[in-house]
Parts: sequence; C-alpha cells; structure tokens
Amino acid sequence: MAAGLVFGWAYGWAAPRLYRPEAPAGFWLGAVHGALMPVALPSLLLGRDVPIYAAHGTGRGYKLGYIAGINLCGFVFFGLAFWKPSRPDRRP
Repeated sequence: MAAGLVFGWAYGWAAPRLYRPEAPAGFWLGAVHGALMPVALPSLLLGRDVPIYAAHGTGRGYKLGYIAGINLCGFVFFGLAFWKPSRPDRRP
C-alpha cells in the first residue's frame, strides 16, 4: 500500500512536468504510458486527474506501444508475484 502511494505521488508529480500534450506520441512513449498506466491508479483514486493516454498519438504505432507497455508491466508484476525459486534436488 505504501509503495502504491509513493508511486502514485511520483506519477502525479512527474506527469505534468514530463508529458507534453502538444507533441505527437510514438511507439516508445506509448510503451512508457502503458507500463506506467497501473501506477496512475492511486493518483486517480485520490482525486487527481493525471493523463494515462496521449491525445495526439501517431496512430497504430502509439497504440501498439501502449499495449506492449501494459503487457510488459503485467509480465513483470505477475512474473514476480508467482515466481518460485527452484530448490536444489537433495536426493542422495
């Protein structure tokens, strides 16, 4: 919970400083937006209106990047949540 609040605060602080809505967003910015989209949840729940999707994307490239970013974030989260380190076999 604390990590989520810290991430939400950091996202709320960085979004207006680093996001330029007038610049067209391509694949890589779409990937960053997709990966950081779950981090925006605490800010949205606290009543801050933070951007999670670029209004001026380049089209298909931005959307593919956004989807890739969401999948990468999910892969990292669920990969860490369900990862079990292998134990060495202790047979004689």
